[in-house]
Amino acid sequence: MTAIDYSSRIPNNVDLASDRRLQRALENWQPRFADWWSEMGPAGFQTNEVYLRTAVDVGQEGWAHFDHVAMPDYRWGIFLSEADPERRIGFGEMKGQEVWQEVPGEFRTDLRRLIVVQGDTEPASVEQQRLLGKTAPSLYDLRNLFQVNVEEGRHLWAMVYLLHGYFGRDGRDEADAMLERHAGDPDHPRILGAFNEETPDWLSFFMFTYFTDRDGKYQLGALRESAFDPLSRTCDFMLKEEAHHMFVGASGVGRVVQRTAELMKEHNTDDIARFGGVNLDTLQRYINFHYSVSVDLFGSERSTNAANYYAAGLKGRFNEADYDDDHVLDDTDDTYLVVHDGKITTETLSSRTLVNQQLRDGYAEDCAKGLRRWNRILAEADVDAELSLPHQGFHRAVGSFADHHVSPDGRVVSDDEWAANEGEWLPTDDERAHIGSLMKPQLEPGKMAGWIAPPSRGINTQPVDYDYVRL
Repeated sequence: MTAIDYSSRIPNNVDLASDRRLQRALENWQPRFADWWSEMGPAGFQTNEVYLRTAVDVGQEGWAHFDHVAMPDYRWGIFLSEADPERRIGFGEMKGQEVWQEVPGEFRTDLRRLIVVQGDTEPASVEQQRLLGKTAPSLYDLRNLFQVNVEEGRHLWAMVYLLHGYFGRDGRDEADAMLERHAGDPDHPRILGAFNEETPDWLSFFMFTYFTDRDGKYQLGALRESAFDPLSRTCDFMLKEEAHHMFVGASGVGRVVQRTAELMKEHNTDDIARFGGVNLDTLQRYINFHYSVSVDLFGSERSTNAANYYAAGLKGRFNEADYDDDHVLDDTDDTYLVVHDGKITTETLSSRTLVNQQLRDGYAEDCAKGLRRWNRILAEADVDAELSLPHQGFHRAVGSFADHHVSPDGRVVSDDEWAANEGEWLPTDDERAHIGSLMKPQLEPGKMAGWIAPPSRGINTQPVDYDYVRL
């Protein structure tokens, strides 16, 4: 591992200059990435200077540098966390053995698939969010959007490096394909369903960065445990950047909740939509939708593939060492929820087969923390209401609940009851239209759109009214 080299065409800390073949391959891919960014990246503002952070070190302290830069000039690159020469495989059948610096032939296909699926999500979210800059509620939020976008672009570079560096021609073809698929494209969609959904407004963006990027945190955390050390170190560094994305979502939704509470108090009514706000029940329905779609990203609760990945040491659980078990899971059982005779009950399977569920359960607990923070905002404003996460079986398209209708409070309901209540549980066309009507840009320094409260502080000690994007 070397220091980050910013003098090279592709900034990196993997000593790319010593591998001329790999360097040429990535330099050949680089203009394709630039074309994709120009065509499918943020619409507008490409010539404006944005107050962005750039990695300058991979250590725990002082790794980020802030400055104004035009997005096409952002220094995307390849950064891995420092190697640990003492690291050993932490789970599965080869627990305790040395980690791998090259891809074992028997795991080549599975590892490539894991990297491709993760890598495909990174450009997808940029595509989903490309029009949001036109309706930003403030310069502060506009800057945060663009920071998320450029870091998702860097995460794509991270996965492309692994594909080019360790998987030969197959890897190069997969890297090219990630620029050929596009979010929502009917002929060439992204691999995972949630990354083909629209992100048409800023409320959806905040929900996406809270719920869906949090799924990314858990997927990256599981891959960080991998016995394939370059993948582990790549994901470890990506998680440092991912934290900001979730902050954008958590604080963004919190600011909407705060503004909603203010408008409710000012106008003495729960229906503040007519006063340019977002009703609490609308917020709840957006939570229901984005949480359930994100839960599907974990895959089926019972999964032979996940069990095989775990046994082989390819993909573990988030913070694997924190689990109080043998980290092999070859003779332990666990329970999961299923629908039987119209009722939710439990069944028992091997713990390995349910490793997706264990990952998802940690995600659910993490999501609940944000709900508690948002509910404290309501309580401090004397609003007698609470937001909540829906039941794990609600609105599922993947897993044991995929063929059943489950209410947010966990009741199995008929097709007729679902149809009668869908508008109470999920955002309606009218609500989406109302949210869309609020999306008017506010790009004066320090000013905020009327449906969202200002942040408590600015970025990197700068004031809230700083010129985060130079227009």
